[in-house]
Amino acid sequence: MNQRTEFALQALRTDNFSQLCREYGISTKTGYKWRDRLISDGANHMRELSRRPHSSSQKLDEAVVCEIVRLKEAHRHWGPRKLRSLYARRFSEVPSESSFKRVLTKAGLVERRRVRQRTEAGRLFTDRRAEASNDVWTVDFKGWWYTRDGERCEPLTVRDEYSRYVLEVRALADARTQTVRVCFERLFERHGLPSAIRSDNGAPFASRRGVLGLSRLSAWWVALGIDLERGRPGCPQDNGAHERLHRDMACELEGRTLIDRQAALDEWRQTFNQERPHEALGMRCPGEVYVNSSRKFHGTPEELDYDGMQTRRVQQDGCIVCGARVPISSALSGWSVGLQQTTNHTWNVWFGQLLLGELDISTSSFKRATEQTRK
Repeated sequence: MNQRTEFALQALRTDNFSQLCREYGISTKTGYKWRDRLISDGANHMRELSRRPHSSSQKLDEAVVCEIVRLKEAHRHWGPRKLRSLYARRFSEVPSESSFKRVLTKAGLVERRRVRQRTEAGRLFTDRRAEASNDVWTVDFKGWWYTRDGERCEPLTVRDEYSRYVLEVRALADARTQTVRVCFERLFERHGLPSAIRSDNGAPFASRRGVLGLSRLSAWWVALGIDLERGRPGCPQDNGAHERLHRDMACELEGRTLIDRQAALDEWRQTFNQERPHEALGMRCPGEVYVNSSRKFHGTPEELDYDGMQTRRVQQDGCIVCGARVPISSALSGWSVGLQQTTNHTWNVWFGQLLLGELDISTSSFKRATEQTRK
């Protein structure tokens, strides 16, 4: 600053301004700037000034900043992209995504996350990818938690894979087969039947001891013409999108005092389906994408159709009678199976669209199939 002041004072007396600038190692443009500033503002204003513009056409109004913060407070676990999409539904002029990030960062509303390396995971029964609504429904129980008032909550969640639409979040009295089946009957009546249902290997969706992992609930799904998909045991990443749904629920619901558990879950589901934009859907909401299935639910069939096959009714103990009693699976009790002859002594045993295994009538033995086979 002292050197600038010295230059400006000499510039007022010199006859060779260009030579003076060369002596100080500056351009004539800079020299005129410092000389004029000394004349107009005095020696106290010779310091370097901020280059920040006095005004900006991109500067956000206070009302806009307040609205961004208000949206974030209402949806604490949404990022700037989703908040911007929600803002655009209400206002015609929308700030950029970077502006949303800047406002949220300055307001201290951004939680930095640790980036984890992703690993490739496979699937057990199929590599099916949903290409339309109701191609695949995913189902699971959200891990239980206690509300602030000490009440245990472990809701059943059902989701359409293609549209990300949450079909159900239901706080059931228990996880027994009949309780879950009643919930699915209501879903099927409301939305129709999916092509497949994906679950983990736990009860009541599957049985580790049953043939092909069939439980009473999944056997009912097969009888309705629904394919089964399951992840590998101990690999929740095989149904990763559904697990992410549970993480969102945990962030927004756990720890809250739920005066009415089901009302709180219904409110969360409504927000997720109708307000929360999804990046994989082009920032549309799941409710804008999902449509009901064209396969209507007409109740549980009394008999399954096995065209050209002999049929046997599975007894209460899980056996069929073919000269002798042959154990198949107690999960199929009350249903009929189809017998398709392959040799003089062996028959393929079908349940719906699933090949259960091979029956040898000469030894009255049943060999289970090791993997799922459809008709």
